[in-house]
Amino acid sequence: MMVGKRHPASNRQAGPAEVPLYGFQPPVGTPFGLEVSTVQDFFAEHDDWPWNPPHPGRATFHYLIAVTEGELLHDVDHLTRTVVPGQWLWVRPGHTQCWHPPGAARGPFILFEPDVLTPATARLLAPLTAHEAPAVLSPHPDEAAWLHQTALQLLAEHRALGRRPLDVHHALRRSLLEALLLRLANTPGATPTGAATAGTGHSDTYGRFADTLELHFRELHRAADYAELLGCSVRTLSRAARYATGSGVRDLIDERRLLEARRLLGRAQWDARSVAAHLGFTDRANFGRFFRDRTGITPAAYAARSATTGP
Repeated sequence: MMVGKRHPASNRQAGPAEVPLYGFQPPVGTPFGLEVSTVQDFFAEHDDWPWNPPHPGRATFHYLIAVTEGELLHDVDHLTRTVVPGQWLWVRPGHTQCWHPPGAARGPFILFEPDVLTPATARLLAPLTAHEAPAVLSPHPDEAAWLHQTALQLLAEHRALGRRPLDVHHALRRSLLEALLLRLANTPGATPTGAATAGTGHSDTYGRFADTLELHFRELHRAADYAELLGCSVRTLSRAARYATGSGVRDLIDERRLLEARRLLGRAQWDARSVAAHLGFTDRANFGRFFRDRTGITPAAYAARSATTGP
C-alpha cells in the first residue's frame, strides 16, 4: 500500500515544524487517483509508521474508512475521534490528521483524489466533501449493510486490476465509489442545515466561495474581497453562505483562520507572532484578542496545553 511512501507535495517551509502536506502517490500500476485496501492491511504493512512516534500531516486527497470491527482512534484537526463499528471516518483534503497506534479496528479503507469523481456527482456531493463537513459519519442502521457491501465490491474490483480492460475497470471502481458516497450523503447530520434544500445557484456560489476561501484565507478577510473574486455581490454571497451553513461570510472566514491558528499553535509549535503574520493580522496583540475572544484562552495558553497533551 502506498500511504507510507507518500512524500510532501511541497518543500516550502512557512515556519517552524510546519505540518507537511502529502500528495497522492499510489503504487506503480494503480490507476486514476483511487486506491482501496483495508485498515488491517494498512496496519500490517506499516509496523512503525506513522504512529511510532505519531506525526501529524495533511493530504491533498480523501481518507475514507469504514469500521466494521474493533475501535479506531484518529486525530482530525487536533481532536481525537473514536470510530466504532457502523461508523465511517472521513478525513478530507487539508485536514490535519494524526494516527494512533494500531488496535483491533477492521474495515475497508478508501483513498481518492477529488477529481476522481465525475463533475455532476462532485456537485451533488459538495456539502459532504466540504472541508467543514463532519469527520465521523453514523449512517442509519438500514443503510449499514448496503454501504458495507458496496465497499467490499469496490475493494474486490480494485483488486481485480488486469482482469478486464483498464477503462472498464476504472469506470466500475468510480461508479461504485460514487454510489457509496451518494448513499453516505443521506447520513443524518452529514451536511449543514439547509445545504440539501438550497437552490442550485446558492450551492454553486457557496461551493466556489469555499474553494476560494481555502486558497486565500490568509490574506483576504472581508466578504467584499471574495464577492469580487467570484463576480457576485456581497448580498448574493451572504445568502449562499447562509443557505449552505447557517453562518455569515465573515464568520466562515474567521472560523477558517481560527482553525489554521489552532493547527499552527498546536503540534506545529509556531509562536503567536509567526501565526499572526502568517494569517494577516496587523500585530500580535490583534491576533491575541481574536484568538481569546473565540476560544476563551490566549494563544500562549493554547500552545502550552497542546504541548502537554499527546495525540
